[in-house]
Amino acid sequence: MTTGWTRYPRIMSGALAASLLLHGCAGGLQPVETPVETTPPPAEATKWQELEALRADDWFHVLNVGSEAFDWRLRAIDSAVDSIDLQTFIWELDAVGHQVREHLLAAAERGVFVRVLVDDSFILDADQQLLDIDRHENIELKVWNPYKRRSSEAALRQVLNAGEFERLDHRMHNKVMVVDNRVAIVGGRNIATHYFGYHEKDNFRDMELVAGGPVVNELAAGFDAYWNDRWSFPVEAIMAQRAGPGRPEPGIPEDTVGADGHVEQTSAQRMEDWKRLVTVAHPGRAELLLDRPPEGNPSESDEAPVQVGERLVRAIDAATSEVWLVSAYLIPTPELEAAIDRAERRGVQVRILTNSINSNNHLTAHSAYRKHIDTLVGMGVDVHEVRAQAKDRGLYIQSPVEEKSLCLHAKMLVFDDDRVFVGSANLDPRSLKLNTEMGLLIESPSLNAELRRALEPDFSPRNAWHLQLEDDGRMTWVSDDEVLQHQPTHSFMRRIEDWFLTLLPIEDEM
Repeated sequence: MTTGWTRYPRIMSGALAASLLLHGCAGGLQPVETPVETTPPPAEATKWQELEALRADDWFHVLNVGSEAFDWRLRAIDSAVDSIDLQTFIWELDAVGHQVREHLLAAAERGVFVRVLVDDSFILDADQQLLDIDRHENIELKVWNPYKRRSSEAALRQVLNAGEFERLDHRMHNKVMVVDNRVAIVGGRNIATHYFGYHEKDNFRDMELVAGGPVVNELAAGFDAYWNDRWSFPVEAIMAQRAGPGRPEPGIPEDTVGADGHVEQTSAQRMEDWKRLVTVAHPGRAELLLDRPPEGNPSESDEAPVQVGERLVRAIDAATSEVWLVSAYLIPTPELEAAIDRAERRGVQVRILTNSINSNNHLTAHSAYRKHIDTLVGMGVDVHEVRAQAKDRGLYIQSPVEEKSLCLHAKMLVFDDDRVFVGSANLDPRSLKLNTEMGLLIESPSLNAELRRALEPDFSPRNAWHLQLEDDGRMTWVSDDEVLQHQPTHSFMRRIEDWFLTLLPIEDEM
């Protein structure tokens, strides 16, 4: 089975490669200077003071299932009284994205100041939609590291901007939403139906946290650093403005599958939900891991966003008994592979969950990962690959699930029995060296235990292939009902394509 999903293109298509002949024919985009804006102090509304009276420490709640994550995202927006800061890699105006839009507009209508910062990777035919949202007097929308020459066709846009390939190869992959500087949602989910289990065909298994306490101030400051970065452009500065100020028309997207399941609440009902969540949330000490946004051109070597990757390697080196690595796209850099090897040599059990050839929505990334399989398993690493038709995929996908497939998108690490990382970073060169990333490294035995419980179904042979090395050196893929001598795909052509891609020198772009 081959999915129709896409992610940021990691290698140049033939058309793009040919277009490099145009390099230097026109001037590139220059960074922009805008007034510095910062998140307001924590809101003093009575409801937030009541919650602070219940919990003044850092606290965390796991959003393991997409429907719950969607509800809490809208509940948080609806709870805002002063400010909302939203930073995301992808915002599709599908059924989920449309509802987020409408709730943000409703917040703006009641006087909440809303700032949205989105990467330009997947803004194709959405220019006018984003301009419409930006029309509201209480909403500001910026685009990070944008394409100067716009097009609704991805290939044509790449051709038109070919002279700036090196700059545009660096993307902002961060994902966070801060509400009233009181609560935040941080993790791996973009804003689209795929990430919340509502798509009619292809869905992601993802993970996020709701966070509260002093750490939210750090998350807000991290958002401000990117908002005020010189490569964050006001949307009207790079897109053709075609409408005056005012509130956009509501409009209903053609795709309304599933995402209408959110139940509107009264303010009293929302408050009761917040109280219940805060009461049972996990305590913990959090460290914000955040790549520095570039001051100069993102393609310059001294601007490399390596801070998150380096800190995760140190966390692996600090582990004493066990490390779980959960990454949608796993292509170990030399530094990461060396850290895994050091862990195994000192007796730390390393357990990995990533995508299989069938569940991976980006075959090029899988082909690069495949070249590391023998090394990892040979080290003693316990490697598992998600099955696209996982038997328990109904845990993450809205029913009916029979015709729907699953792809891992979560990015989290579990260290020993007391620490976890949840964030936006995959364990591949693109996340660790090219794109900017963020996440929370949290010391919390109870949160560690909950994530272990949440992940056990994913590692089960009902839902993942277990890679095992036979005595004769052959790799096998083992499930609860099948043992394969080759990668688990029934498409001969997909295996051929995968083999061909392993021959290309593209790993550093993955």
